Amino acid sequence: MAEKKATAKTAKKSNKKPNVFKRVWNYLRECKGEIKKITWTSPKTATKNFFIVLAVIIVAGLFIFALDRGLYALLGLVMNTSST
Repeated sequence: MAEKKATAKTAKKSNKKPNVFKRVWNYLRECKGEIKKITWTSPKTATKNFFIVLAVIIVAGLFIFALDRGLYALLGLVMNTSST
């Protein structure tokens, strides 16, 4: 008797198809709940960090440009070519 109940339950589960729309709706609801948990920075902090990153990029770019020009000039001296 117990075997019949066990096989009936497994047969019942295999026949039932998952509702895709319900799963998607649950996923989107959980995403909304997770987004509410995020601590967002203030616009003032975001602007400050933006300008710090911009300054670092400019300084690094100038350093690489100066290094490139210096090495090119050094190569010009070694190879006896004119640099422009």
